[in-house]
Amino acid sequence: MNDQLYQDRIVALAKAKTGAGKLDAPTRSARRDNPLCGDRVTMDIKLDGQGRITEIAHQVRGCLLCQASAAALSAVAVGRDAAGISDIRHDAERAIGREAGDPREPFTAFAPVAAHKSRQECVLLPFEALKDALS
Repeated sequence: MNDQLYQDRIVALAKAKTGAGKLDAPTRSARRDNPLCGDRVTMDIKLDGQGRITEIAHQVRGCLLCQASAAALSAVAVGRDAAGISDIRHDAERAIGREAGDPREPFTAFAPVAAHKSRQECVLLPFEALKDALS
C-alpha cells in the first residue's frame, strides 16, 4: 500500500479511537460489511425523543481508513439526526473527491483517499452503518 495514503492526520484519527466500543442498551444498532475488503463496522446509537443522537459507539474490524472514518464520524455525530448525518456525509464525499466543494473538519484528513478509488468505500462504510441504525 502506498504510504502516501496513510498520512499523519488519518493515523491520528484512528489512534484517537473516538467512540470506539459498545453502548449498554443502545436504542439502535446496525452492522455493515464490505465484502471486497473484509471491513466490518457496527454502530450503536442512543437517540432522544426527536431522533437526535445522544450517544454513539462503534466497533470496527477493518483497515486504518475505516477506523479513522468511524472515529471522525463519532466525533461529530452527537446532537445530529438522520438529516444532520447526511449533511456530514457530504463532507466525507467531498474529501474523497466524489462531490465538488470543500469538506469541513475532521473530514479534510481523508483528501489523500481521492487518489485511491478502491479505498473510498473504506471511508464511507461507517456512514452506511450509521445510516442503517438511524433508519
